[in-house]
Amino acid sequence: MHVPPYHKKNTWQRFIAGALVGGIIAYIVFIFMFGSMYENKLKENLELTSRVNDLKNQNEALLKDTENLKAPVKVSVIEIKIENAEELSLDSLVVPKLQELVKDEISHITGQSVSIVEEIDQLLISSIENKEFTVDDLRYQFTVRMLVISETVKAFLEVEALN
Repeated sequence: MHVPPYHKKNTWQRFIAGALVGGIIAYIVFIFMFGSMYENKLKENLELTSRVNDLKNQNEALLKDTENLKAPVKVSVIEIKIENAEELSLDSLVVPKLQELVKDEISHITGQSVSIVEEIDQLLISSIENKEFTVDDLRYQFTVRMLVISETVKAFLEVEALN
């Protein structure tokens, strides 16, 4: 039995080359779609993790608050806003990580009386500004622009990359 020499015909060469190029283009499109989907899922996971941590801290504060009903108003939520994230073109996955690191740094004020937290506001500011936070082998330092202390502590920060 003889195998016909299709590799010598132009039509078969074009067909095989087209199939090869089409396969490469399909693979590139698949990788792009998978990467964008994975990035969205990772971003959503970081946001949900941050929300779960906030709710845990709020739950702990509320449980402590119910123990002493006549106690003064206490801090229950910490919100961090990084004002110049777009200017530095920080990755959308880095910003939630930085916010979470800052929240962890000052999480000890959750459940504290607002009057006590107001007395130590300079200590909070210096603890945020004097610490370097590392995310993905890059070091960041913050400057506190405004700190609002009530039941919800809001910190408005500016970030600076040190590397």
